[in-house]
Amino acid sequence: MLHWALVFFIVSIVAALFGFGGIASSAVSIAKILFFIFIVLFAVSLILGLIKGKKTNIS
Repeated sequence: MLHWALVFFIVSIVAALFGFGGIASSAVSIAKILFFIFIVLFAVSLILGLIKGKKTNIS
């Protein structure tokens, strides 16, 4: 997911350099959305990993 965010960010930079403002702004907005989805999924997996890691079986 983070890979796609970086790809859209690079596409937006290249489009901005060539003067395609509409394409650049679209690519930036897609990259932002993907980046925030990545951050949310990372936080959820981190929290679940911490909760799951604290459970121990005492036998």
